[in-house]
Amino acid sequence: MSRSPERLAILALALALAAGPATVAWADPGGTTAPGDTTAGVEDVIAPVEDVIAEVESLDGAESESKQGEEITVALTSDVLFALDKAVLTAKALQRVQRVAVKIQAESAGGVVRIEGHTDDQGGDAYNDALSLKRAQAVQQALQGSLAGANLTLRAMGFGETRPRLPNVVDGNPSEENRAKNRRVEIIFQAKR
Repeated sequence: MSRSPERLAILALALALAAGPATVAWADPGGTTAPGDTTAGVEDVIAPVEDVIAEVESLDGAESESKQGEEITVALTSDVLFALDKAVLTAKALQRVQRVAVKIQAESAGGVVRIEGHTDDQGGDAYNDALSLKRAQAVQQALQGSLAGANLTLRAMGFGETRPRLPNVVDGNPSEENRAKNRRVEIIFQAKR
């Protein structure tokens, strides 16, 4: 997992928000507080926590897992799964997909498993839409054998470049690191309660 200052700040903020309401003491700028009076100028600040999303990323950055409520999303970068501009899973990719299948079998509540393909901003919209769908279908096909007999429906969808995780261009410059994270297949399912 990357330990960038931004990631650490986001993690600290998420933990602080998850801890619940905070009390903040403000100094009395007018100086009207009596010596020893610790209650004057104290104000409760309550910030609602809406959606805390816990995310864990593999050391190589090729896989991440997040949980929001009961929904689990496993994201696999396309660079690990596929050759450039291809939709055929590599042998190494099949092993990763099989590990995800084991996770789904162990943790899924059943129902629909969504397999969503995504690309970066390189290439035309029609090309990216078709490629992302083909890649999602390749992962769907790989999962079907391992999940046969389970109470699951696998649904593949392609979103092309319409749902990037990170901006493809930062400060007017292409970001290859961000583009690599945007090229991914996400496997989304409901966890057992």
